[in-house]
Amino acid sequence: MQQPRRRDVLALGGLAAAGLAMAGCSAAPLPTAVQPRSPVKAYWARQRRHGTVNFANWPLYIDTGHKTLQEFTAATGITVNYSEVIQEVSDWVNKISPILRSGQSIGYDMMVVTNGFWFSQLVSMGELVPLDQSMLVNFHKYAAPRFQHRSFDPGNTYSIPWASGTTGIAWNPKFIHEPVTSLNELWNPAYKGRIGMISDIQDVGNFGLLKLGINPEKSTPADWAAAAKVLTQQKHSGLVRGYYQQSYIDELTAGNTWISMAWSGDIFQQNLSSGTSLKFVIPDEGGTLWTDNMMIPKYAQNPMDAMLLMDWYYRPQIAAQLTESINYISAVPAAQPIIAAAAAKATGSSKALLHEVATSELVWPSAADYKRLYNYPDVSGKAQAQYEAIFNPVIA
Repeated sequence: MQQPRRRDVLALGGLAAAGLAMAGCSAAPLPTAVQPRSPVKAYWARQRRHGTVNFANWPLYIDTGHKTLQEFTAATGITVNYSEVIQEVSDWVNKISPILRSGQSIGYDMMVVTNGFWFSQLVSMGELVPLDQSMLVNFHKYAAPRFQHRSFDPGNTYSIPWASGTTGIAWNPKFIHEPVTSLNELWNPAYKGRIGMISDIQDVGNFGLLKLGINPEKSTPADWAAAAKVLTQQKHSGLVRGYYQQSYIDELTAGNTWISMAWSGDIFQQNLSSGTSLKFVIPDEGGTLWTDNMMIPKYAQNPMDAMLLMDWYYRPQIAAQLTESINYISAVPAAQPIIAAAAAKATGSSKALLHEVATSELVWPSAADYKRLYNYPDVSGKAQAQYEAIFNPVIA
């Protein structure tokens, strides 16, 4: 088995740092003029298929029965060792970073990490392998443009999406009868003590910025301080019942909260599984689009096999199978009519489920929704510490 040469890995790490610097300047793809004789091109020229790929993912985040992996093996002869070992992105990055910094493989060739603090840290510390764009044929052909041009990873240098979701507002129609359209409803005195907020400081920070009309992707430390101030005022006025992680969905369903920051996939799945009728909206002022990203860690033993698997999930039929199971936003628009066709042929309960997956704007946001969705601020290094210092007191 061919191992990455140390000089290649060191050069790749240097390129990673350069890529992060470019990320702050432009969302355009890397110009092709930098590719000839580059360390990235030299690295990939040495790689070969080994017939194995070790894939680290989150629990319950793939199609039931792993049929998509089985079909990949049948088509390519590459065996996938799939592990659901990622529980929290912070814990995962803190676990693997010391290993990578010591020059060792983490034992996985491919992993799924959400954009935000920890994604930025992996890039800035040179702990990811820049991707071979020539192997991403399906991605460049089938991915929606908005997922090919992302502010946090210009040119998809280090990642491509696995699945995405949105952070917006959900409400229980048993208690709030009028449609919610504005972020201001999270500051509405009529709901005092019945408002839920997400405890993730990136999400809550984004909502504070959007409340003030500030684009999170272009925000400054002064903007963060202003957003924290308006969030603190919301807290001290007694409006907020609590700052929740996953339990916000239970509070909303039970009526302990009437309105809450919420994740789109949770609301979709809760309504399907429990028969509830919770409502969800991307507010007029905007919401958050977050993405779980496939990437290759430095010192991966089977990077070419990993590239083939990453691109496999951009075949529309494969993307459709994944979306039918996980119900999160797909980057492949061509998967939607495939699911709709499957719904038309299905019978019984599966027909209703597939129809809902094919038509729900929680899975396929409208063009108007996408215009109101923003990424997290791209912060790393000292900026991350500053951001945390500003927003941690809000949820404490």
